[in-house]
Amino acid sequence: MAELRKSRWRRLATEASHPGSAELDRLGVPRVVALMQSEDRRVLSALRAARPEIIRAARALRDVYLAGGDCLLFGAGTSGRLAVIEAAELPPTFGTEPRRVRAFIAGGPPAVFRSREGAEDARAEGARRAARARPGDLVIGVSASAVTPFVRGALARARTRGARTVLLCANPSREARALADVVVALRVGPEIVAGSTRLKAGTATKLALNQITTSAFAAAGRVFGPWMVDLSRGSAKLRDRAVRTVAAASATSVPNARRLLARARGDVRTAIAMGRAGASEAASRAALSEAGGDLRAALAALVRKAPRARA
Repeated sequence: MAELRKSRWRRLATEASHPGSAELDRLGVPRVVALMQSEDRRVLSALRAARPEIIRAARALRDVYLAGGDCLLFGAGTSGRLAVIEAAELPPTFGTEPRRVRAFIAGGPPAVFRSREGAEDARAEGARRAARARPGDLVIGVSASAVTPFVRGALARARTRGARTVLLCANPSREARALADVVVALRVGPEIVAGSTRLKAGTATKLALNQITTSAFAAAGRVFGPWMVDLSRGSAKLRDRAVRTVAAASATSVPNARRLLARARGDVRTAIAMGRAGASEAASRAALSEAGGDLRAALAALVRKAPRARA
């Protein structure tokens, strides 16, 4: 009992037992599914309650990226895998440079595929990896418990390096609020399998990461309207999407969209700029370069120059 009283984890919401699952092993599949679906409603409520902090985190990411800084994500176990997924999906979605948004999971890349539970206790390893953070960077720690040593070490080192910090957690506490500049606390409560944060906490974390990165990069001009404009066209589906995107964004036909893409050497942003502004490839590329890749800003510049060009 003395050891239990000393435990730093016993008071965590994510370690508590859920009253509805006291006989989980006897409920049967239909009732377990019903219980999980009932509990999953808490995820959206938790996200709504954390909206102000999610917005602050997204603005920090937008500002850091536009200023040329990098974003480093740190996590262990489920949280680490979610961080890895988020970082991996940003380049194909928003055309970000892979080196500028990187994820570090406790235990290294093998831990993505096979659990290495003891790795989360390596505070020094988190600090070592965060030593690459610089002033002007953003470090995001992802830890459902908010006590993971690997993540705490990373956040502490990032602060000494002058980087901005964000913590995503499912255990809001006074202690957690002191760990980062912005703390996104997702109050989802106990899991139906006590301690299994791959459930509600993991779902809420995934959605929070989606909201932070999508709103940040949309505001940074990495999309145009609802469209991805940095498609790699590396598969048949993406080649078809590129044509449809150029056609829709330029209000032109599919055959003309194909011609625009061919003239733009496959670059979707350039093709849209050419189609909407009636500009040459060279002028479109120059406008995009001057606008830092922001297609809407580039189009505005092309429109301003158009009368002078005709004159």
